[in-house]
Amino acid sequence: MKTACAYIRVSTDKQEELSPNAQKRLILDYCKKNNYKITDEYLFIENGISGKKAEKRPQFQKMIHMAKSKEHPFDIILVWKFSRFARNQEESIVYKSLLKKSNVEVISISEPLIDGPFGSLIERIIEWMDEYYSIRLSGEVMRGMSEKALHGGYQSALPYGYRYDKNHSCPQIYEPEAKVVTIIFNLYNEGKSFLEIARHLNLLGYKTKRGATFEHRTIRYILENPFYKGYVRWNRQRHDDHTIKEQSEWIIAKGQHQAIISESFFDQTQEQLHRRTLSYKAKSAGSMTHWLSGIIKCSSCGASLVAKNKRYYQCGKYNKGACLDSHFVSIQTLENTILDAFKNILDCDKFTFVPNSTYKTAENSIQLLTIQLQKIKDKEQRIKQAYRDGIDSLEEYKENKLLLSKEQDALTTALQKTNENTAISIVNEIHSVYDIINDKTLDNTVRANALRSVVDHMVYDKKKDTLKIFFYL
Repeated sequence: MKTACAYIRVSTDKQEELSPNAQKRLILDYCKKNNYKITDEYLFIENGISGKKAEKRPQFQKMIHMAKSKEHPFDIILVWKFSRFARNQEESIVYKSLLKKSNVEVISISEPLIDGPFGSLIERIIEWMDEYYSIRLSGEVMRGMSEKALHGGYQSALPYGYRYDKNHSCPQIYEPEAKVVTIIFNLYNEGKSFLEIARHLNLLGYKTKRGATFEHRTIRYILENPFYKGYVRWNRQRHDDHTIKEQSEWIIAKGQHQAIISESFFDQTQEQLHRRTLSYKAKSAGSMTHWLSGIIKCSSCGASLVAKNKRYYQCGKYNKGACLDSHFVSIQTLENTILDAFKNILDCDKFTFVPNSTYKTAENSIQLLTIQLQKIKDKEQRIKQAYRDGIDSLEEYKENKLLLSKEQDALTTALQKTNENTAISIVNEIHSVYDIINDKTLDNTVRANALRSVVDHMVYDKKKDTLKIFFYL
């Protein structure tokens, strides 16, 4: 009596396939009729796994490893169809050759083969047909999914802020998470970085959909996802290595779900993302001729003013004849003008910062921090009651109380900072930058990076003798 094992697989598409139980029953019946011995430990079952790549099938790899081992636990591998073993003819040939060296045969119980070379030919034809079917099916599925995406249908895991409702066919807004999405967009448009936003949300105790803390990449993904403005984005990345495809291959269509972020506000955010990402692509400040290089723009054509001979600035396009207005200005004059402008801002008693009233992020933050502080008080009552009821020891009570005290201190500090006058905070930031750019002992890199932390660009007008400074703030 020969010893056999069974490899049972149902792929992701599940078309024209028997269930795992049905395949198992047929294989066991085949063993009885052909006098093969098979035990439960040699039943290798994989459900919902594609047969395209063997390396992604753990039970298959386990079976192959056992077949090649010195113990040689079985002589035959039984499958319902050859397509269960592999849907890639190249891999099928490789693995069958390896098994043949270990005297292990692969038999399809529903596709009997005759002995000899003609039988091998039929086997290759069956494998080729299985691979062709897999490729054709993949193409049909891809076309179907593309068509669904073009009509606004969603077919992936739902983004943060949405849930499926049994009473609705399309995704529904999940308010507790939607509130966080709004905060993320508001904070970014107020000048906060990805990392600052992540830290802010983590401090408030928020978690991602998977229960993890927010990270730099999580914030960026949310800000770039058009799902939040009511659009569906599909075919953005490859499934095998998760690399991003060319944007021309993406499908973006109006969805059937309700938006959390207005389309205009979302598009405004994309402009911010593009503008604030450009600085990373620019050459480093250390390689610049002067610490103002690249940040001063010509009022006539918008080109950058270029430092020449470390003595003066001139419009880059004027030097090439593309701009008709000279913007010649000495480096010393330009430096003094900028330093005076910063000083005037800091010395002005009537300095006023007017935030965009549509964001109201500070108001939301205060409310959320207050709620978190109230939760701390509730937790204190619970751990106190647990100690009184004898559930926790005195040491456990003290330890829990210490942890809550630290959390309360952090939230109280955050609340105090949020309550500070926004204008004063901005002035303090400008003051720090002014101290750095006014220190001539510092090198180009330090002064350039400090200036760019608050200033997007400056426009110099030679005719009017004016310099306009555009702050990120």
